[in-house]
Amino acid sequence: MHSLYYLGIILFSGMLMGKVVSLFKLPKVTGYLIAGVLIGPSIFNLVPSRAAGKLTVIADAALGFIAYSIGSQFNCENLKALGKRIFTITMFEALGAVIMVDLVMIFIFKMSIPFSITLGSIAAATAPAATLMVIKQYKAKGPVVNTLLPVVAMDDAVGIIIFGISTTVAGALMNNTAHFSMVKAIFFPFLEIIYALLLGLAVGVLLSIISKKPEGEDQLLSMTIASLFFTIGISTSLNISPLLSCMMVGATITNIAPANTRTLSVIDRFTPPVFIAFFTIAGVELNLTMLTKVGIVGIAYILTRLVGKIIGAAIGSKLSKCPKTVQKYLGLTLVPQAGVAIGLAMVAETMIPEFGSSIRTIILSATVIYELIGPLLTKTALIKAGEINLSNNFTPKTINKNL
Repeated sequence: MHSLYYLGIILFSGMLMGKVVSLFKLPKVTGYLIAGVLIGPSIFNLVPSRAAGKLTVIADAALGFIAYSIGSQFNCENLKALGKRIFTITMFEALGAVIMVDLVMIFIFKMSIPFSITLGSIAAATAPAATLMVIKQYKAKGPVVNTLLPVVAMDDAVGIIIFGISTTVAGALMNNTAHFSMVKAIFFPFLEIIYALLLGLAVGVLLSIISKKPEGEDQLLSMTIASLFFTIGISTSLNISPLLSCMMVGATITNIAPANTRTLSVIDRFTPPVFIAFFTIAGVELNLTMLTKVGIVGIAYILTRLVGKIIGAAIGSKLSKCPKTVQKYLGLTLVPQAGVAIGLAMVAETMIPEFGSSIRTIILSATVIYELIGPLLTKTALIKAGEINLSNNFTPKTINKNL
């Protein structure tokens, strides 16, 4: 069948299940993922994995839009107010997960050091997509949300650097190499990040110039989408992070564009069906049979990463003297893990083939769990933090409007 036929099934299924789970006061993104699992190869196979694989451009576009939205939160005035807080929190929540996984794998499960540090390095990555969807759906506002958005934006950059260092060390240990270049281990990932940010800055400046006098919002929307597609395409071709590039486009616009509110918000007219398709396709690609293969080591990864994120975020927030709600609940909003982690697992499979297959299986299995429970944990944390007003979100009138 034609790809558009499958895309139609994906959109209808996602919308329907999003409506169903909303009746149970669950995040819509959870419904999209469940819909994908139901129509995917794991259950009814209405959309075979081969068909989903042909729709990867939707995932690329959705992640670009999400990164653009996150980058728009990087207003210089807000960052000055947050100061060193965000950097401190990001380092602690990322390293908390890495160190926790490393220690458990090495000392409890007696796994090899190369395997342990490679798996641990992937634990740093956090997927912002599901978290952002929950924030938007429930219109969450407050200190936790204000801290969360820049943290997840910086998280991937920190994760890439940690992964680069860890895999270099792992490769050296496996090859019995006594000497390896720590400079290269740090320099090359850092250089990749710089290139991504420079590309995003250039596109952001260009977009801010050409968006000054658009002939109506339709033209502004077209220019914005074209700029983001251009950024994603160039980033992918250069093997640099499209997430960081698109994030930088949003950050540039929010700081230098004279009419940045329109340029940033106009994209919301285009993204709803893209996001529904993206998360539903992610559900299609969640292979439930992976759960039977993960074993106790995989379960330990899932739990220890979660504990590491919560403890690391709490310590970082406490050291940064953040409000009590941030210290208590930020870690629970950092659970989702998807695209970047899977990408790093695939890179690890190439760089360290001896352990690559095991690492990939663990990460894919963890993705199934994290993407299903992550949105619910995020919602619960934000409710407890007092940043979601259920009375405003769930009146009958509002429910019908949201659906």
